[in-house]
Amino acid sequence: FVRWPPRDRRAAARHLARTPLVVRSMAAARIALPVPARVARPRVGAEKTTEAPSSRPSVAAASARAMATRSNINSRSSHLASVVATRALPQSHHDGKTCALTTSVIAPTVAEALTEIDEAVAGGADIVELRVDFIPTLDADGKDLTAMLERCPVPCIVTYRPTWEGGQYAGEEEPRLAALWKAVELGAAYVDCELLAAERFFAAAPPGIKDASATKIILSSHDYDAVPSYDELAEIRARCVAAGADVVKIAAMVKDIVDVTRLQTLLEDAAGSRQDTIVLGMGEAGQVSRLLAAKFGSFLTFGALRAGAESAPGQPTLRQLRDLYRVPTQTRATKVMGVIGNPIAQSKSPALHNPSLAAAGVDACYVPLLVNDIEAFLKSATFGGDDYVGFSVTIPHKEAALRCCDEVDPVAAEIGAVNTLVKRPDGTFKGYNTDYVAAIDAIEAAMNAKRGTASGEVLRGKTVVVVGAGGAGRGLAFGAKFKGADVIVANRSLDRAQALATACGGVAVTLEALASGAVKGDVLANTTSVGMTPKVDETPTPKSAIAAGGFDVVFDAVYNPLETKLLRDAKEVGCELASGLDMFVGQAALQFELFTGKDADAATRERMKRAVLDSM
Repeated sequence: FVRWPPRDRRAAARHLARTPLVVRSMAAARIALPVPARVARPRVGAEKTTEAPSSRPSVAAASARAMATRSNINSRSSHLASVVATRALPQSHHDGKTCALTTSVIAPTVAEALTEIDEAVAGGADIVELRVDFIPTLDADGKDLTAMLERCPVPCIVTYRPTWEGGQYAGEEEPRLAALWKAVELGAAYVDCELLAAERFFAAAPPGIKDASATKIILSSHDYDAVPSYDELAEIRARCVAAGADVVKIAAMVKDIVDVTRLQTLLEDAAGSRQDTIVLGMGEAGQVSRLLAAKFGSFLTFGALRAGAESAPGQPTLRQLRDLYRVPTQTRATKVMGVIGNPIAQSKSPALHNPSLAAAGVDACYVPLLVNDIEAFLKSATFGGDDYVGFSVTIPHKEAALRCCDEVDPVAAEIGAVNTLVKRPDGTFKGYNTDYVAAIDAIEAAMNAKRGTASGEVLRGKTVVVVGAGGAGRGLAFGAKFKGADVIVANRSLDRAQALATACGGVAVTLEALASGAVKGDVLANTTSVGMTPKVDETPTPKSAIAAGGFDVVFDAVYNPLETKLLRDAKEVGCELASGLDMFVGQAALQFELFTGKDADAATRERMKRAVLDSM
């Protein structure tokens, strides 16, 4: 005898490891099934061949054999089950022709859940998940479930997630499993049960209910620590199928974005099997698996009703999935672009690029990519593939990105940093730097506004103080040099400041010297992330130093928030402001042209600016 429910997920896993996989047909015979053999992940680039008798089974083959075994069990035990009464409100299933946009109702009361169901349907959800584990007062007779299912005109998933699998329910198993079977009896389209509880779940079925019901059973597995190896993922899926799943759901915490490749490979190998498969990467690094769920081939993807109502880490909103990332129109042929950075959550690039791609009729999706190692990312089987056609590059990867290029634009090579990678027909990358052009354009416009001129030579002979010696700093310093300005570089590391100053023929100073007011100039340009959301009260240069420096123009590359503390202080001492938004839109417009081959005209640029402002 073992304790059930287990104390936590690890205890459940230990129990499962020492228990043969058993499928219970109703409440009758118990038949032990052998655990399917582990599935070997084919080498990248290896040609798939017909399986030899001695080779390991594929995911599809393992699933087919498991289904055959399950069918045999059902036929043997069907005489033990009697037909149950007609269900109260049978729901239809999602047709599976498109990736279902799904949202979770996580309200703490039935009344609030009913309101959230209405909101979800109005928001375009194809499926609504009823997370009844969030309702502590859920009744035992099914009245609450009936009310929620009757309220929802789209298919529902009823989920009663226990704490040991990341849910809210901490009670005994018997009433939890009984509630799930009640949902089956009532006619819910789907019921979600944990793989670790599958044996007990099927054993708890009232006689005949499964055979008489059209409800599809989702068996799910969640790993909140990491993405398992491919062999382990394939084995988990095969276990779900053997245990009786109609739909398999696997969610795993992604610590490194390259691990998403294993999740995508599982979906590819499971394509065409009788059971639909849901794969979800949790956490910010795994968000791309949710945003590209339709392209990857997942049966559904989850979106929160609104920001702050997420039911899992890294979950976008339903509206973002539908309108911004256009999941309903994605296909396996959809091309992918994205912004590579760390951090990346604050980036407005997707809000800017996706509407422009849609307006231009380009079948592509632009996504945020939290990347630790850019070289490993670009070499991964997924993100190095042909469908990934271009990347924007931001902090801290701009200099490392240059080393990943087989060809670099001459100006970008001189700067020593790239912010744009374009995939060439042979699969290699060419690097560009669109930062410096956009930054200098914004600064020149502000300087001309300050002086009442319209000159393209307004920076010649002026002194531009650049704060930061990273990729963006290099771009702006060289851009100022190209325009005939004198350059001063201020940086936290004086050695890095000196290296950049030497490269562009400028002078290096410490941040302390700048903060003291000893550094004079015409333009102060911040290229660091200081002052970016969420640390909006920070500034790279105090107000007193701005005033003492005699600057006419102050530029801040940070565009979120639109008005940083640095810009507020500069405005108070009478400086003309050059917004990071103008630079951001300018460099993105140039990237759009490089990615698509289409002209970023005035209408496109205005659309980009409006999109960013709307997303703030």
